[in-house]
Amino acid sequence: MTHFEKQIDTSTVYEGLIVNVRMDNVELINGKQVKREVIVHPGGVAIVPVTNDNKILMVRQYRYCVGEEIIEIPAGVLEAGEEPLNCAIRELSEETGCTAGRLIDLGAIYPSPGINRETLYIYLALDLQAGEMHLDDDEFLSVEAIAIDEIFDMIMENKIRDAKTIVGIMKAKNILDGLNGGNNG
Repeated sequence: MTHFEKQIDTSTVYEGLIVNVRMDNVELINGKQVKREVIVHPGGVAIVPVTNDNKILMVRQYRYCVGEEIIEIPAGVLEAGEEPLNCAIRELSEETGCTAGRLIDLGAIYPSPGINRETLYIYLALDLQAGEMHLDDDEFLSVEAIAIDEIFDMIMENKIRDAKTIVGIMKAKNILDGLNGGNNG
């Protein structure tokens, strides 16, 4: 069976700085009509930057929406017309000051597909060169280099709950284990 919902009509109920919210009327496969709230987001990137001594550069910052300081991989929002790879290069430089000799595409995810149209592109950044951070005016964060096995433990202990970080670390660990013969700690 193919599952599908047909959009009947749509209206924008909110226009924000980054996201818009729509209310769609849709028809279900059984013919019933229902409403769907949709957050329209431009998409973004997340980067797993690996230092030459096999540590991951993580950023620690306060996240207003969840009301706490969290540790996560560097990430940012796509600008209009920007390619995800270019956004990853820009965000890595802004948040860590680093440039990568190699960026490996780890794929894209839908962080919350039940309500949000955001697509998040994840990259593994290798062969890092240090430089100067240049944060946005409203961005306050610190960078920490942490062993991937320690980050994995933090995920399993529920100390890291950020979805993009969990997915990025899991995918990166798989690649790094292959590159390093399972020796990444």
